[in-house]
Amino acid sequence: MKTDHATEPVEVYAGDMMQAGLLKSLLENAEIKAYLKDEIMGTLNAWVASPGGAGAVKVFVSGEDEVRAKAVVEEFEKNTKYE
Repeated sequence: MKTDHATEPVEVYAGDMMQAGLLKSLLENAEIKAYLKDEIMGTLNAWVASPGGAGAVKVFVSGEDEVRAKAVVEEFEKNTKYE
């Protein structure tokens, strides 16, 4: 069975619940549908959702929105980088 990559979900970010939720809002403001994966498990027991507990909550978008979403993610990471 052949699938269309454009309709498959693509992970564009992994972080804690607060960061992932904020990024999801930014993506939706850019008219990119996004959803969170492991939002409950990643918050309650991050080590089960992700090795070491880092990046436990993941943000996914449609493959057709991947390029635009990665631009939003890149800007988000640039603005939230701690120095």
